Amino acid sequence: MISRRKFFSNAAVAAGAAALGAATRSVKGGERVGQSPENPEKINDHAQSDQQDYPPGEPGKDYTPVITPNGSTLPFKVVGGVKVFHLITEEVDHEFAPGLRAYCWGFNGQVHGPTIEVVEGDRVRIYVTNNLPENTSIHWHGVFVPSGMDGVGGLSQKTIEPGETYKYEFKLRQEGTYMYHSHCDEMTQMALGMMGMFIIHPRNPTGPKADRDFAFMLSEWRIDVGTM
Repeated sequence: MISRRKFFSNAAVAAGAAALGAATRSVKGGERVGQSPENPEKINDHAQSDQQDYPPGEPGKDYTPVITPNGSTLPFKVVGGVKVFHLITEEVDHEFAPGLRAYCWGFNGQVHGPTIEVVEGDRVRIYVTNNLPENTSIHWHGVFVPSGMDGVGGLSQKTIEPGETYKYEFKLRQEGTYMYHSHCDEMTQMALGMMGMFIIHPRNPTGPKADRDFAFMLSEWRIDVGTM
């Protein structure tokens, strides 16, 4: 016959073991989800399932499109309710001023990269094709994204090798003015121009609507005479 003290002691040990097992399963499950960039839909659904679904925001209807002086806005298409963008990292022959040119690194043929415009609540899918001679990855600075979509090469994803295309996908849970940039050998790649604006318009804006909206990205450059 087991004593009352022994009974509760065994029960406590069993309960603790069960809790430890559950915690272990939870941690392993979280790691599998958080470290699977090959399945971004699963990551996003797991991390952002509490978010209400909205139709993709439309320029001119849901927001005043931004004007980027000496730049452009990255076009998109809607596929199954998802805004799909395509960024191409590549070397760019950039003219800073008449007669002052240099080979830089940028996106889609320009430095800085094109402005990405989205609306709070949008789900976005951004393909990044690497046409550079070295690996890269893209970070969405200040934007709330699942770990697997954060673009930290060697930590949250494998870096994108030359010639490869990588898919980022996440739902936007905030509004504001942000940026995207290389997150691989940043001191070199960002210094060569690998950055751009990432603007999230509010889903339900308050206050007067802007007649015109401008986006400026400032960056300091040192170009020695004769550089090319």
